[in-house]
Amino acid sequence: MAHRRHTAAHEKGPSQRQLRVGELLRHALAEILARGEIRDPDLDGVSITITQVKPSPDMRHAVVFCEPLGGKNAGPVLAALNRHKGFVRGLMGRTIALRFTPELRFMEDTSFAEAEKIETLLKSERVARDLSKDEDDGA
Repeated sequence: MAHRRHTAAHEKGPSQRQLRVGELLRHALAEILARGEIRDPDLDGVSITITQVKPSPDMRHAVVFCEPLGGKNAGPVLAALNRHKGFVRGLMGRTIALRFTPELRFMEDTSFAEAEKIETLLKSERVARDLSKDEDDGA
């Protein structure tokens, strides 16, 4: 019976604790990246936005969604962050008050690109033409 409750709770989404820890990690990571302590040519002069951190239910792992400013060179930037994730984890361990500092995995946040794609589609002539047809039909 306990297994069913666990499955049902998992389907609901992240717990309050996961959300709180995710925000704590996001702020700590943003501060570390702003200080520029990671020495890597792929990160030199690059401003990185940490959009979301999703810790696992056991808080041992966390997926970090991030995006370089302007969305350019995301591949090399993410590769550099993943190369230095142990160093970043060590820095975080000194700044956050958690029993365990989670293992990090950096991934690109594609939501900005998706939003831009949708925006472009909505502003296209084809959509405007279809909308004007609907208005003419009285819909």
